[in-house]
Amino acid sequence: MIARSAAARAAASVVLAGALLIGTTGCTFIAQQATLIQYDPSDGIGTEVGNVAVRNAVALINKDGHAISLMVTFVNTGSKIANVNVQYQSGGEKTTITKSVRAGDVATYGTSPDDTQIIILNPGVEAGGLLPVYFQYGDNEGKELLVPVLNADNHPEYKDLLPPEILR
Repeated sequence: MIARSAAARAAASVVLAGALLIGTTGCTFIAQQATLIQYDPSDGIGTEVGNVAVRNAVALINKDGHAISLMVTFVNTGSKIANVNVQYQSGGEKTTITKSVRAGDVATYGTSPDDTQIIILNPGVEAGGLLPVYFQYGDNEGKELLVPVLNADNHPEYKDLLPPEILR
């Protein structure tokens, strides 16, 4: 009788261990791997247009909402210069500016206090909203991004990147 109960306990332990193993790891067999999900690991948003990657686009708005500094990074992986068209609403009208990015180079706008800023006046959005910005170059089909609009009150790390004081 003692041998039977020891064997029963051993079998029960093996069954319990197997159930525990399947219960704790079974979901990995049916769940999508998180490493395969594309996301933007920052406050901004990005996309790719041909050989140009648009990275971490964020709109930084001043307190009165009259001006935005568009913070964005362009990465040109191509072998030719890319003249990137950036289109947005300013004062209720479509405005397009062009920024050149040399072949194999990175161009940043508004990402540090010394960077050239892309300023959008009277954007018609407020902090917490989304600013539609269209990016396109050459013969490549462009893409519209809904860029998050942030203020320095809730994001003090951006206080030195706001539009110039004269626009506030």
